[in-house]
Amino acid sequence: MKILQSVVVKQVLTENSKSVLLKKYQNQKQQLQKECDQLRFELKRQEKTNTFQTVNLKKQFEKELQGRKEKIKLIDFQMEQLHILPLGSELKEKEVTAIIDVEVGDRWEDIQNGRTIIIRDGIVDDIR
Repeated sequence: MKILQSVVVKQVLTENSKSVLLKKYQNQKQQLQKECDQLRFELKRQEKTNTFQTVNLKKQFEKELQGRKEKIKLIDFQMEQLHILPLGSELKEKEVTAIIDVEVGDRWEDIQNGRTIIIRDGIVDDIR
């Protein structure tokens, strides 16, 4: 019998993966900052053209801006943590679903514990 099971994918932190992650975080932060600038520009444009619903419109823009600012703070925190982590640390990257074979006589605890895939520089290094 086959069942579906969640498998955790972890990435081993190396010099290469660290630089790739930093670049990814910097790109995400830059994109969010561009979106904030665009939202501010749109808000000013809307304030000049529309005088009705200005309060609601401004609240919506402020809510969007605040959400992006929070994401920027999170990215800054992740970048700080990345600098602190030693090389060789395992970072949870994502979860995937795998098909697992279950046979009569298998230990259910072993099946239930789940599996982990370890990736080092984009190559599967270990399956636990």
